[in-house]
Amino acid sequence: MSRYLDMVNMPEHVKKLTPEQLVALASEIRTEIVQVVANNGGHLASNLGVVELTLALHSVFETPKDKFLWDVSHQIYVHKLLTGRKERFATIRRTGGLSGFALRSESEHDCFGAGHAGTALSAALGMAVARDKRGTDENVIAIFGDAALTNGISFEALNNIASSTKKFIAILNDNKWSIDRNVGAIASYLNRLLMRPTFNKLQKEFERWLSKLPDQHANLAKRISTKTGEAFKLAVTSISMRPNETQVAPVFPDDMEDPEVGDTGGKGGSASSSFFEDMGFKYLGPMDGHDIPTLIRALQFAKECDSPIVLHIITTKGKGFEPAMLQPSRFHGTGPYDPTDGHAIKPNKPVPPTWQKVFGDTMYKICQSDKKVVGITAAMPNGTGLDLLERELPDQYIDVGIAEEHAAIFAAGMATMGYHPVVAVYSTFMQRAFDCIMHDAALQRLPVVYCMDRAGLSANDGPTHHGLFDISFLRPLPNMILMTPRNEDEFQDMIYTATRQNLPVAIRYPRGCAEGVDIKETPVLLEIGKGEVIQEWEKNNAPKIALFGLGNMNSMAVQAAEELSLRGYNTAVIDPRFIKPLDEELTLFYGREADLVITIEDHVIKGGYGAAVLEFLNDHDIHTPIVRIGWPDKFVEHASTPDELRSKYGLSVETIFEKVTLHFQKLNKIPERQF
Repeated sequence: MSRYLDMVNMPEHVKKLTPEQLVALASEIRTEIVQVVANNGGHLASNLGVVELTLALHSVFETPKDKFLWDVSHQIYVHKLLTGRKERFATIRRTGGLSGFALRSESEHDCFGAGHAGTALSAALGMAVARDKRGTDENVIAIFGDAALTNGISFEALNNIASSTKKFIAILNDNKWSIDRNVGAIASYLNRLLMRPTFNKLQKEFERWLSKLPDQHANLAKRISTKTGEAFKLAVTSISMRPNETQVAPVFPDDMEDPEVGDTGGKGGSASSSFFEDMGFKYLGPMDGHDIPTLIRALQFAKECDSPIVLHIITTKGKGFEPAMLQPSRFHGTGPYDPTDGHAIKPNKPVPPTWQKVFGDTMYKICQSDKKVVGITAAMPNGTGLDLLERELPDQYIDVGIAEEHAAIFAAGMATMGYHPVVAVYSTFMQRAFDCIMHDAALQRLPVVYCMDRAGLSANDGPTHHGLFDISFLRPLPNMILMTPRNEDEFQDMIYTATRQNLPVAIRYPRGCAEGVDIKETPVLLEIGKGEVIQEWEKNNAPKIALFGLGNMNSMAVQAAEELSLRGYNTAVIDPRFIKPLDEELTLFYGREADLVITIEDHVIKGGYGAAVLEFLNDHDIHTPIVRIGWPDKFVEHASTPDELRSKYGLSVETIFEKVTLHFQKLNKIPERQF
C-alpha cells in the first residue's frame, strides 16, 4: 500500500491533500523520523512536535518565495522531507549527507542557516525590511520556541519589529521545553497565558473572518471558540498532557466569564492584553499546534493581516512516540536507539565515563565541601552534567535559560560577593558571551570559572556546534587562565584548581568518552602555568622532536612518539596543561633543544595553542622549526564520526609522520629505522 509520503516530493504536493490526508501524512512522517533518528541519532522530540505545524505552513505558503526561519533549526527535519530531500533523508547527520540544521547551501528552501537559539526573529525582520524596501510581496515567517524568549537577541528583535514593518508573521511554538524544562519568568508568563486564555479584539476578528468562510468550515469555527467567544478553549484543552501534569487550560462554563480576565478589546496595558500586544503585535492564541485545520485557517488569517502578528501554538515535544513524550529531555538530542521502545543502543564493551559525567561528578564532590561553589547552566543541565547537582544540591545549582551572555555576567556578579560560580557551557555557545567574559569578568579580575564542554568536534552536528575557536578568542584576554586536561583525572584537578583562583578561568574539554584512567578520590591543586613531561628524550644522537599534545590530543602525541621512535627519532612528549599562561620554562627548554617542535590541538590553527608557542619562541629569538597540527581556516562540515574528519583534515599520526619525514628529508637527516 502506497504512502502519502511517497507521493509528496515537493511543497506543492502538500497543497493537494485534504485535511484527512494531511493527518495521515503526519503519522507517516513521524514514523519516518523515528526510524531514521533511531539509526543516525539526532533531534527527535522537537521534530515530532512540529509535524502538523510544518504541514500547515506548506499548505498555506510557498517556499522558496515565502521564507521560513526556524529558530535553532534543529526542528527542520519535517521541512527537509517536504522540500525535495526525502530520498536523502536517511543520510541526515552522516558523512556527506544532509545537515541536521537549516543550511542555505543545501537547499533553496532553507533561506537562513541556524544552530544557535534566538536568531530567527532578527533575521526574519532583516528579510522583511529588505522586502519592503525592494517592493516585493514575500511572506516572512519566523518560527521560534518559548525557550528562545529567554534569549536576549529575541527581545532586541521584538523591540524593533512593529516599528520596522507592517507585514511579519511570528509563530511561537510553545512546548515548555528547550532541552530541559524551561525556567524563569517568561516560562511562568506563558503558562499563565495557557491557564487563562484571554479574549481580545483579534480573536473576535478571527471569528468574524471564519464566519465568512463556506459552510463546510462552520464546525471549525465552533472548535476554535465557544459560543460566547470567550477564548480558544477547546483548541487548548485537546492537547495531550505529559505524565503528572495538570490540564493547561480549564474550560470555563459557558455562562461564566473568567473571574480574572475581562473583555477589554485587546487594548494595551489591560488585564487581557498579552506581552506581544504591548510590543505592537496582534496576538492570536493559544491554539492546538497539532490541529491541522485550525493551524491552516490561523495561518491564512495571519497571511492577510496588515500588521505584525504572533500565533501562539501549543505543541507536545515528542508527540507520537511515547518514549520521547515521557522523556523529552533525553530525546531532544539523542544517539541511536531501538525504535520499538526507545532504549539506547549500548556498546558491546564497557566504555569510559563521558567528560560530561566526570564534570558533573566532580562538581558534586567539590560543592559538598565548599558551599561557595555554584554550578550555572544556560538551559542544559543534562547535556553538561549539572543535572546531578540539580538533584542532590539544588541550592548550589542555577539554570538561567538560553542566555549565555546573562549567565556570564550573572556569574561575575556572584563572584563579587565571595562565591566561585562555575558556568557550564558548550564551547560553541560560549562564543556568544565573549564581550561579557572580557568586560565583566577579565577586566575586573573576577573568579568566574567557565567549563567549556564540546571543545573540539561535535561531529554529527557540524559547523554550528564544533567548538574550534575558543582558544583564539580567550587567549588574548588579560587576567584569563586557560587550561585543558589530557584525561579525566587531570580534569578533576583542573576543576578543583579553578575554583581556588582569584582570576577568571576557562577549561576546555571535548564531547564524548574520556580516556579511561582512574580518578583519585581527592583532587589536588595544580600549579598555575606548569605543564608535565610525559616522555623524556633518550640519550642518543638521533634527531630530537618535541611533541606538545594539548588536552585530548596528548594521546595522539604519545602514539606519534611511539611510531617516530621506531623510525629512529628521539621523541619527547609534553602535556602543556595550560594554554595561558604557558609553561615558559618547558617551552623554552624544548624549543631550544629540539630539532623540530610539533604542536597538536583540537582547535583551529589560527590563533590557537600552536600559535601561542610560535609567538613565544619567536619573542625569545628561538627559531626552531614548528609544525602545527590543528584544524584549517574554514568551517568544518559534519560527519558521522570525529575520526573521519580528523583523517580528512590531517589530525592524525600518519600526518605527523609525513610532516616529520618531509622536514628531515629536506635536511638530509633521515635516521635509520629502529627495530
